[in-house]
Amino acid sequence: MGSIWELDFYSRPIVDDQGKKVWEVLVCESPLDTRRKVDSLFHYSQYCPSSQVNSVWLRTALTEAISQAKEAPIRIRFFRRQMSNMIIKAGKDLGIPVQPSRRTLVLNQWLQQRMESVYPQEPGYQEVVTPSVRLENPLPQRLPDALAGQEWGFVTLNAVEFTEMHEWEIGFSEAFPLEIAQVSPETPIPGIVIFSPTRALPLAGWLSGLELAWVRFDSTQGAKLLLETGAIESWILANIGNPQILTEAEKFEKTKQKAHGVHFIAVQSDPQAESFAGFWLLQEVNLA
Repeated sequence: MGSIWELDFYSRPIVDDQGKKVWEVLVCESPLDTRRKVDSLFHYSQYCPSSQVNSVWLRTALTEAISQAKEAPIRIRFFRRQMSNMIIKAGKDLGIPVQPSRRTLVLNQWLQQRMESVYPQEPGYQEVVTPSVRLENPLPQRLPDALAGQEWGFVTLNAVEFTEMHEWEIGFSEAFPLEIAQVSPETPIPGIVIFSPTRALPLAGWLSGLELAWVRFDSTQGAKLLLETGAIESWILANIGNPQILTEAEKFEKTKQKAHGVHFIAVQSDPQAESFAGFWLLQEVNLA
């Protein structure tokens, strides 16, 4: 399996000597399992004058990144929806599938680091007052009836247990090294397991195509567990009416916050199964 890249192409809090915004492309590799070392992941950055912001410049920059990486990615993820047309066009010209995604964990961390320690050192730096990303909150969709699990439950694993995730029997999966989230080995990681005796593998396959972002408990309009996917999509995993389950859902959210947003979602045929039809390690992040 080839690599997946995370990409951001946007203006930075820097202006040139003519007072024009300086743009930048950031490209980095997505870690796909818990064994990858963060410092081994591919990174590429290049500033772009505002007068050259277009898909042609971006395509040229990506070509240079591919040259440095020694191979093209099989897919590119990006979270900044306002740049969709330009990014998709550049990817299409290079024959690389491009996908809106909030699963850009390494990119988000790298961008935060640059906001704190790189851009302030640049000539023309201007302090950022407001965030540059505005995420809409569309109404959550219902899961298709044919794919809804028959049972589900909350579970917790210690972070250290994920070091052996590559040895687990899993149909569909994706993970990342927990050093990205800076959680200690003994940190409890909350999760949700969906059980489906007859449809576990189709359900896991469908979930794998959604570009999973994170799961969150929402109580703004009735208690719900929501699955966030893609750039803005949201799905209702469960409506919660039972007081005991409500307490467990609130505990899930609090435990997730203590784990720096890290959690997981899994699919099994039944609670006694020793294998997983699907297992995804997730992290809820604030996109910059």
